[in-house]
Amino acid sequence: MKIYSADKSELMQVSVIERKGDDLVLKGKVFGTMPMSATLTPEQARAALKLLTPKLMLFILTLPFRKSV
Repeated sequence: MKIYSADKSELMQVSVIERKGDDLVLKGKVFGTMPMSATLTPEQARAALKLLTPKLMLFILTLPFRKSV
């Protein structure tokens, strides 16, 4: 999975998503070269859910079925 910046350049390539205890760990490379691990804790996941609106949740559910432009 690739994550892009606002100017469409590759920001991060996620190669592994795994569980470590109660946390979610994303491993990959930033800017194509620098290895990185990012951790999402349960508290931060709950904080992220508070940012979602019903309209945004619907968009996220349909995102895998949309075409890239």
